[in-house]
Amino acid sequence: MFDGSTQTYERIWREPTVHIIATVSDKILIEEQDQPDRKNTINLVAGRADHGNNMLEEAKRELLEETGHQSDDWELLFGHSQQGKLMYDSHFFIAHNCKKVAEQNLDPGEKITPKLIDFEDFLLLTEEPRFWCSQEFVMFLLRLQMDPAKKEEFRKRLFP
Repeated sequence: MFDGSTQTYERIWREPTVHIIATVSDKILIEEQDQPDRKNTINLVAGRADHGNNMLEEAKRELLEETGHQSDDWELLFGHSQQGKLMYDSHFFIAHNCKKVAEQNLDPGEKITPKLIDFEDFLLLTEEPRFWCSQEFVMFLLRLQMDPAKKEEFRKRLFP
């Protein structure tokens, strides 16, 4: 401490998280989901990167397991680190032109229903109380809603 004394601060570290904005034709793939500790939520395709250190490979695995979709066209949208009492990294990817190639392969604690929505409804997830995502991503969507040029730029990035 500043006065020379010592103090223990407790923090929790968790594995990184990957989030995927998956496009299918002119729609975005989201999930309606139940987990034992969270019921009736709306999410991006997402999960813990608990199978390795390559975040893109982890994102590809999550997309396939949770939705049965794959993409050959990926890009990193952004990443951020959560600091404070709970520490972890989040990585947001765009998966362009996803195709259904398999059935879902869900964990025992997941009930996931994939759903396709259009771009405008995607932006309005910020108004949906069931939307479960980092506040950084919610702020990203809100900023897009306030700036028509950036909104259109993002639309073109999702649907090149």
